[in-house]
Parts: sequence; C-alpha cells; structure tokens
Amino acid sequence: MEDLRYLEFFANDSKEILEKQVVSYRQQHSYAGTIIGITALFIPFFFSNLVRTYLVIQIVSVVPIALFIWAILLMLNIFKTKPLDQAYNVKKYQELLTKTYKEILLSEIETNTQSYSKNKIIIEKANKNYISAVRLITIALLFSIMLLFTNQFFKIEKVPTKFIIENTMNKYKSFNKR
Repeated sequence: MEDLRYLEFFANDSKEILEKQVVSYRQQHSYAGTIIGITALFIPFFFSNLVRTYLVIQIVSVVPIALFIWAILLMLNIFKTKPLDQAYNVKKYQELLTKTYKEILLSEIETNTQSYSKNKIIIEKANKNYISAVRLITIALLFSIMLLFTNQFFKIEKVPTKFIIENTMNKYKSFNKR
C-alpha cells in the first residue's frame, strides 16, 4: 500500500489555509460594519457642535462630511463583493465516490488551491476599499476635530441686546387727566 501521509498533510494544510482566509475575510466584514456604525454616529455629533459658528467653519465642515460619506460608501462596497469560494461543492461528492483515495486527496489539494487563488482576487479588492476607507475616515476625523477645536476657540460672542422699558400705565394715566 502506498504511503499517502504527505498528500494528507497537503490536503489538510491547504484546507486550513483556505479556512483562515475565509475567517479573515469575515473579520474584515465585521470591522467594516463597526466602523460604518461609529462613523454614522459621529456625523450628527459633529453637526450638532457646529451650531452657531462662523459661516466659514460651516462651509469648510462640508469637506469632512463628504470624506465620511465617501468612506462609508467604500465600506459598503466590501459587503457587495461576491462570496468566497470554499472548496468542494456538494455536487462534487457524487463524482468523488468513484475515485481512489489518492485521487480524492489530489483533487482536494487542487480544489483548495484554486479556491484560494479565486478568493485572493476578491479579498485584495476588498482590502483596497477597506484601507482607503480607513484612511479617509482618519483624515476626516482629524479635520473635523480641528474644526471643533477652532469652533471652541473662536466662539461668536453675542452682543447683549438693550431694551428700553417704558411704563405705559403712567402715560395712560397722564393722557386721561387732560
């Protein structure tokens, strides 16, 4: 009987590598969802702190908001990607019933390798969007924090309004005496 331990090792190793790839991809999806949520909560906070500011600060605040929205859209594109290939399809099992153990191991290694290669293209695109979105969010956060500090240091001081209080009752009494 032929020693197939080395093929078993490669089959198991290729399966583990593929599983790690899928877990990493799912983790990135989880991070993207968390970042979208935090960013969506920060935008109203940012807007509410720019009430009663100089018009220039309000106009400039459009830049970080646009960057936040762009980053959210990039993160959402991560969720639109195709699902990852995870080795054998259930339909393939029927075909494998007629194969020898060696052929099954070789087929599994080949399938895992092909799946890994297909997934790599999808993951690289998702990584590119993720990294770009994180950079945009970082820039937007720094810019918005700078605007919030600027707003705190240069608050618009309102001049107190002066009121003249007239006693209309005295005028009315003096009018009736005539």
